[in-house]
Amino acid sequence: MKAKIRKISESALRGLGYGDCELSVLVTGNDEIRKLNKEYRKIDKATDVLSFPMDDERMLGDIVISYEKTLAQAKEFKVTVDEELGRLLVHGLLHLIGYDHVKGGRQAKEMREKEEEALGRLKEKGFI
Repeated sequence: MKAKIRKISESALRGLGYGDCELSVLVTGNDEIRKLNKEYRKIDKATDVLSFPMDDERMLGDIVISYEKTLAQAKEFKVTVDEELGRLLVHGLLHLIGYDHVKGGRQAKEMREKEEEALGRLKEKGFI
């Protein structure tokens, strides 16, 4: 899984115009991501992905993904686990570089479009 996450992340970052940078990815379970979500966002429930930007061009930040949510959502959305993992990684990356969907509107639309573009490139390359 480590190699797959690396390939997906590197390819997605290059496609978004970020070549030489650092990123940390933690894949964990629902219990741990729930604790982080409660501590940092004051939301006491498990989520699929969290992003913690570093405000540094070279060190983008940290992404935390719940593998339990990845498995459940892959089944729910009728996609492969790799596709859902790729979607969550791209989603987290977009948050790290400044995209946001929380307020909805134009920002959410732009983020969704960037996510779809990045996922399309990953599929073309056979990474997901």
